[in-house]
This record gives sequence, C-alpha cells and structure tokens, in this order.
Amino acid sequence: MAAVTLVTLTALATLAEPVVAFGAPYHHPYPAGNSNCSSSDLAQLALGKVLSDAAPVFGIYADVESSTSTWMREYADDTLIVHMNLPGTHDADTWNYSLATQQSLDHVTGLANITEFDPAAYRCQDLSMVSMLDDGIRVFDLRYAFDVTNTTLVFWHGPGLVSETATVDDVLFGFYRWLDDHPSEALFLSFQYEGSTTPYGSNDAGVQLQLFNALTSPAARQYFLQTTGSIGTLGEARGKITLLKRFGNDMLPAYYTTALPGIHFSPTNWTDNSPNITLVYNSSTGATAYIEDYYQPLTPANSTAEENIQWKLNATEAHLRMAATTHPNDLFWSFASSTNLVNNPPVTPAIQALGNGSLTPNGGVNQRLVPFLEGMKGKRLGIVMLDFYEQPAGLLPLFLSLLPPNGSSGGGGY
Repeated sequence: MAAVTLVTLTALATLAEPVVAFGAPYHHPYPAGNSNCSSSDLAQLALGKVLSDAAPVFGIYADVESSTSTWMREYADDTLIVHMNLPGTHDADTWNYSLATQQSLDHVTGLANITEFDPAAYRCQDLSMVSMLDDGIRVFDLRYAFDVTNTTLVFWHGPGLVSETATVDDVLFGFYRWLDDHPSEALFLSFQYEGSTTPYGSNDAGVQLQLFNALTSPAARQYFLQTTGSIGTLGEARGKITLLKRFGNDMLPAYYTTALPGIHFSPTNWTDNSPNITLVYNSSTGATAYIEDYYQPLTPANSTAEENIQWKLNATEAHLRMAATTHPNDLFWSFASSTNLVNNPPVTPAIQALGNGSLTPNGGVNQRLVPFLEGMKGKRLGIVMLDFYEQPAGLLPLFLSLLPPNGSSGGGGY
C-alpha cells in the first residue's frame, strides 16, 4: 500500500465537523496542514476504519495496478477532456444491493415503513466501485439522501437503502485513497439527490448543507479540481476529481452555490427521460452539454422486453452518432442504462442491459452495443454510462480501444 498523503491524514480530523450557521462565511475548524494524529500508525488505523465503513458502498480497498487501472497515463496532458471517451457507471453504489442487503436493513427501513420489494428493481451493477476503478471506469453516478433518521448522507436508489452506515464522506475517502495510488487518472463524480426514499425525505437545507460540507472539506479541496464551469485538459484533471453537480443549493444562501467547484447541470434544465437534452452549463462562455438520459422507454403498455431494449438502443445509438459527428468541442454524455418498472411485466435494469434469456436472443443493450461500437473506431463518443458494464466481457475493453492514445483528438468526425 502506498504511503498515506499528508492531506489524507489531516482530513481524517475533519470527519465530524460541526454544521455551520446559514449565511455565515464557511470556515472549517481545522486549517489545512494541521493534524491531530499523533503518529503515522494511528493515522493508518484511522484511515483503515474509514475505508472499512465505506466498504458496503465503495468495496474492499486494494492497491491494484494494471493496464486498465492506469489507462489514462497513455494519453497526452494536452488532451481535451471533451475529446475523450470516458466510461461510466449509472447508480454505481447499487452493486451490493441484494435481498441479503435488504433484509439486513429491515430493522432500519422498517422505521420509515419501507416494505420489502424485489431488489432487482433497483440494482444496476454487480461489481464494487473499487473494482470499477481498477477496470477503467472513470465516471460515477452517485445518488444520495439523508438516512432514515435524517442525520447523515447515505446512498439510495429510490426506496432501496444501500447502507445505513457508509456515508458520503466515507466513500469520498475511498476515491481519495485510490487517487493516491493512481495519480495519472482523472475521476468524475456526478452527485444527484435521490427522491422517493423515505416518506418524509426531502432535499432540504440540512441535506444541502451536509453535502456542501463534504465537498468543501480540506480533503475535498485537495482532491476535487478547484475550477468552476469549465472542462479543460487531462493534465489539469489528473489525480483529481471533477465534480458534476446534478443538484442545486436553492435552500441555502447564494454563497454556498458560488463556493462549490465543478460543473453545474441544473436539475431544472435536465429534461426528464429525454433522448436529447441540450444543457448550457456556463452561460458566460456558452459551454454546452448534449445529454441522452432516456432511462424509461416510452413503449406501449404490456410491451415485451425485446421492444423495450430496442427502443432504448435506438436512442443511445442515435446520440452516440451525434457525438461522433457534431459539436466537436462540446461535452457529450450518454446513458446506456434504463429500466421500465411500470411495464407489465416489469423490465428491470438487468433485463434492459443484459436481456432476458430466450425472450431476447440478441441479448440486452450491452450486447447489442458491441457491433455498433466496432463501427466507431477512431470516434469521439464522450461519456457513456453503463449498467452491468462487465457484461459482455469485451464491451469495456472495446470502448476503451476506440480512441488510441496516439490517434487524433480533434473532436467529432475524426
């Protein structure tokens, strides 16, 4: 294991920071560089405790180096992020959400009158987030809300509570630790408030303030790229996390919005369930993102899994063709993930991504993307979010091979 950085040790002292009063300038009680740890051994134990707490969501940490864990080091520093192909995972924190997880949390979710349901409705991944990192995933879709006691920020997918104890803070330290071991890589974390969790849950001032605290702690200021409203070069982003803000701070004074780094994708302007969203994320420069987030195919009632898969595939492929041929210096962000739980019978994320056996002989969206991607060699596709990304086995390696390091990086159409 690589040596723990000074900022990581320092940040351990800030995990239990008090919430500040609204309207006051935000100051952390421990200045950067000041650590209460008396020895490196104690600091290692403290970090181990944090990573252990994060494990139900982040996974069990291990220092792994492979061609996929460091794939970005082959690309030049002056490569523009908007010219790259970046694989991501939708609802990345749901990999551990199973019937066993659900039943182990019954005593907690019962407090909010959440009854048991099929966990397949909300599980979108099978491998841990640390495995995703080592496999080459660089963009993570993370959904947060207060726990059932309205005390700490944890991870949910709808009413599916992933863990009561693995907090947003804990999981961030997992990403920080991984970047210490892989400084050539650049990560992109998309945070979105998850509604429909508990009957009384809301994106209130307490939620917004806790997230702000987590994203502006001394550790966060070290590891999050401290730029606002722009996406630059890979060299600028290496060893850092770029914050993708799919949330607002409308319940807090304006200071809390301006003090956060990253790129703001306004929830108001992110059209719900749309195959083609145009979102200006910097009004001063006109910087624009083109987004496909057609997460529930609008198929006829009682449609088959085959129909739902094909409708979703059509939307994703159309957007990827657009990414490959238009707006070369803008950001493209496509979601290959989807579900249709209101269908009869329900179509789960796994069925959409991987198919339903003999009922879908050509597989799901993932399998059908393979021949499409094989025809996209040398093309910029941008960010592509996947469910169950490791299936089929060749999908992610194929995606990562589309733009070789020595190829042109001039945008769409190259």
